[in-house]
Amino acid sequence: MKKILIPTDFSKNAEYALKVAAQIARKNDGEIILLHILELPHQAGDALSSGHEIPEIMFFKRAAMQKLEDLMDSEIFEGLNVSEIVQFDLAFDGIMDISKKNNVDLIVMGSHGASGFKEMFIGSNAEKVVRSSEVPVLIIKNEIENFKINKFVFASDFSDEIKAPFEKVVAFANAFDAELNLVMINTPNSFKSTLVSQDIMNKFLAGFSIKKHVTHIFNDANVEKGILNFAKSIDADLIGMCTHGRKGLSHFFNGSISEDLVNHALKPVVTFKI
Repeated sequence: MKKILIPTDFSKNAEYALKVAAQIARKNDGEIILLHILELPHQAGDALSSGHEIPEIMFFKRAAMQKLEDLMDSEIFEGLNVSEIVQFDLAFDGIMDISKKNNVDLIVMGSHGASGFKEMFIGSNAEKVVRSSEVPVLIIKNEIENFKINKFVFASDFSDEIKAPFEKVVAFANAFDAELNLVMINTPNSFKSTLVSQDIMNKFLAGFSIKKHVTHIFNDANVEKGILNFAKSIDADLIGMCTHGRKGLSHFFNGSISEDLVNHALKPVVTFKI
């Protein structure tokens, strides 16, 4: 996590993400890229592409640059290597473009908590970023003065398709010296005995080098409730999940998991694309 991208709209929730990203960068001797996307109406985009600078557009660009400069000078980033980018683009396209061009290792985004998260996240640009990003995306919903990951919950069915993204999960946990709590959720519609579940997890984990990990089997009415209830039961600091790029958050570990998991998770959530 040497290069961290933070898309910001200068909102309070974006500020929460800035503070967490700064802590991560400081811990990992990393650098930060602040990104603000200026979405333009179609006519304005045509004007820019033809080389004409519309005064109103340049006014907004200068204002955004000044806000980014002010952010860079804030004590949040004291001692860190920080750069800023203002880009004319659609939000999702711009974030993906800058992420790839700069080979970032992590994207940190702010979002509302449970009450407004559906409107802010599901079906929005942020949801598209989570679904499409090749690098992990960390969603921050609340202000966290001291971002530590002592207990990191990762729920899965531990099938073979999870092995590739799980490499990133392990790297993330090891970077924070976190205890990785691996959990398989058993539901009435998809029940496995404890012995079968444990055997699946043990075979899956063979070959991975994890500093600290514990395996769990947790029974609940459905997967979403199981993950949330388990995370609450161990007072987890972070919840991790894998997402299918083609299906987004609504499908992970070969079944379906509703957006309620992300809507109702008050703790930070980090996603890894399958």
